[in-house]
Amino acid sequence: MIWLTYGAFYFCRTNISAAVPGLQAPAGEGGMGFSGEQVGLILASLKITYGLGQLLNGQLSERVSPRLLLAFGMFGSAALNVIFGLSSGFYFLLFVWAMNGYCQSLGWTPCVRVVGNWIPPFRRGRAIGIIGTGYQLTLGLTYVVAGQAAEYLGWRGALYVPSVILVAAGVVMLIALKESPDEGEAEKDAERAESSSDAIRSGPARPTTSLRENIVLTISNRALWLMGMSLGLLNACRYGFLDWGLAHLTEVQESGVGTAGLKYVVLPVGAIAGSYLAGWATDRFFGSRRGPVICILLSLLGVLTIAYESVAQTSVMATLLLLGLIGFCIYGPQVLLVGTAPADLAKCGTSAAAAGFVNFLGYMGAAAGDVVTGHYKMAEHGGWQVAIYIWAGWAFAAALFAALLWNAVADETKEHA
Repeated sequence: MIWLTYGAFYFCRTNISAAVPGLQAPAGEGGMGFSGEQVGLILASLKITYGLGQLLNGQLSERVSPRLLLAFGMFGSAALNVIFGLSSGFYFLLFVWAMNGYCQSLGWTPCVRVVGNWIPPFRRGRAIGIIGTGYQLTLGLTYVVAGQAAEYLGWRGALYVPSVILVAAGVVMLIALKESPDEGEAEKDAERAESSSDAIRSGPARPTTSLRENIVLTISNRALWLMGMSLGLLNACRYGFLDWGLAHLTEVQESGVGTAGLKYVVLPVGAIAGSYLAGWATDRFFGSRRGPVICILLSLLGVLTIAYESVAQTSVMATLLLLGLIGFCIYGPQVLLVGTAPADLAKCGTSAAAAGFVNFLGYMGAAAGDVVTGHYKMAEHGGWQVAIYIWAGWAFAAALFAALLWNAVADETKEHA
């Protein structure tokens, strides 16, 4: 259920990429006539409120029912997407997309809490890797659904159709999601724990510290700051591809947004493999140390991004191959940085708060990245070549921060404190 629930959020987040060409098209051609800087600010507004929401919701998720938070986020996001599609005017669209960012921020941290209720540390890398494939799959489906909707219904269609899908997923979540094992299962797990070290954490997670103590434990954790800086730089690169990738391909390969969306499906395909294999590799080869895999994949991402700039202009097939590899190298480390590593290195049962704090820093980086990309992708400021080289620089810098976590590992005793 977590796989399906969190994955569904992406239908009303990354669908904006299919609307970007329409937002920039002249008003006479059915567009809004916005500049690159204006579109960058709209895209960044979601990242800012998403990041702030992660910081707040990481604390709320320790105290409020995950099912309630998820329902508010899913239905709210769907409604705001419809409002965005019905609206015009730069400042109002900026406000609506910012509010969508907060609703979207109600997705991940409640999911982390549910995962913490069910999954022990030594299985968490693989489990969150599997969960991560869910939003890679829906990312790919979003490019297809939103791209085709924009092609045939205009850019506003990219907002309407995904909203229907997210509402349907929200209804399924309310019916089927179990936040933790029931009492009978919890009692059996407790009995097994007396005779086996392979016991899982069960039962609903209740906070053992005050809100103030939670915040202090979170912001005083050096490892979380390093993860947040690495994630912020990765997200700046990641959302370069996710938010601006369709607009880039429509320009350099002179294709429609629907065709560009079909090409971009290969990025999530690579991402699915990266999400699962990265988590598995940390558990299988590195003793559940996440740092080495994160660092290696981010370094490769920088190299591949440099190559992508020229390849996208010369070969469609090579572009597809590179997008698959880039998806692998983006989402392998991203899944580890947003879920597995914060849960591992959180203090005293504050896994949701830790994930929220890391995501807050991550999305501040994403917001800055959208603004920078919107500026530099304009021809008068260097064009797409300069923007994409900047994406590569962010990936290399993210790898440097991850390298400082090379030997960090979870303290499993805290799980049962």
